[in-house]
Amino acid sequence: MNEHPIAPTTTGEAPEFEGVQRRALRRNKRRATALLLAAVSVFVAASAVHVTGREAEFWVLLVRATAEASVVGALADWFAVTAVFRRPLGLPIPHTAIVPRNKDRIGEGLGAFVTRNFLTPELIATKLRQVDPAGRLAAWLSEPDHAALVAERVTLVLPQVIRSLEDDEIREFAARALGEQLRQADLSSALGKTLALVTAGLPFDTVFDRALDALHKLLDRESGTIYEIVAERAAWWVPRALDRRLAKAIIDGIEELLFELRQPGSDRRLMFRNRLEALAQDLMRSAAHRERLEGLKQQLLEQPDVKLWLASIWDALRNVVIDDLAIPQSRTREALARALLSLGRALSADAAMRHRLGAAVEDAAIKLVVPWRQEIGRFISDVVRSWEARTVVDRLELALGPDLHYIRITGTLVGACVGCVLFLFSRLLG
Repeated sequence: MNEHPIAPTTTGEAPEFEGVQRRALRRNKRRATALLLAAVSVFVAASAVHVTGREAEFWVLLVRATAEASVVGALADWFAVTAVFRRPLGLPIPHTAIVPRNKDRIGEGLGAFVTRNFLTPELIATKLRQVDPAGRLAAWLSEPDHAALVAERVTLVLPQVIRSLEDDEIREFAARALGEQLRQADLSSALGKTLALVTAGLPFDTVFDRALDALHKLLDRESGTIYEIVAERAAWWVPRALDRRLAKAIIDGIEELLFELRQPGSDRRLMFRNRLEALAQDLMRSAAHRERLEGLKQQLLEQPDVKLWLASIWDALRNVVIDDLAIPQSRTREALARALLSLGRALSADAAMRHRLGAAVEDAAIKLVVPWRQEIGRFISDVVRSWEARTVVDRLELALGPDLHYIRITGTLVGACVGCVLFLFSRLLG
């Protein structure tokens, strides 16, 4: 016996269900007992009646025989039902109180039954296919309210989780982990692939035009600065008018270059694009470029300021997320809700992906449960063994008692019918 028995607990809707079970148990027990008392009363009354005449005597004897058999059936079933859970009238009758005396064996049998009949790979796979978790998840997440609900639940917990990670050791670990990832990252290949994607077709035109717009706005905003720089660096004897003309020529030349770069078929635009494509290929394939970029990366990561910056990233990200989650219109919450909704709708529209996800869930469940099924069976057995005998009796009586006491009712009625038939049969033979 364990020193600390594991008491059965109830959560969620279990208390309400247990209340229904207890009411059914009490109801059927009262009905069976009342029917037994009624049969005893009829038997006593019929035994006390003295009548004259053969016909009257026949009916009294018939009622008495029926009541007598009913009492016998009711008492026999009461004894049988009571003997399952406890000793009838507290008497040490052999083969009674079956459940308390065999509690450990019941636990072992239950554990073995679950192991052999519920945790087999075939049954788990079949049940998961019937449940279709991927399809249900897709259908559920496809509803905006459901996706928003999941996002809200996650974001309610997220601040507490993030605040629990404010320890200095965690911050240092995050910095080391990020730095290690950057050291191991193939930065040259990543940059090369990024440039190759950017220079492919429409992405290049879009990004390049946006960059030109930004440069043009910067030139307009800083044109006065250019005039000042030219004036400061020109010789003292150069007239101011000439400075302004020189500065204007510089600005006009830059604007002309930006205008030419903006034209889709211009030579300069094509040349710039070709240079980027060549750089992308060099970054992905040239050992010299990769080595230079790798050396630069390692030098930067060894700089104290870079290490401090990496250490500060965790705090910055944490504060940004916490501050965002604190406002009613959280962008994090909205982004998470949109991502979940998009995931649900994408899964709903992609049968192949649902099949792959379902197969992955099935494989994970089998790999997780099947190797542990013997341990699960032993766990069930140990839990039942750790319960007190009265707890096991209470659990089983709640589950089976209403039906067993209903058997007492039917036993009383069947006994009455058998007694009536036997009496009539004996009179016919007599």
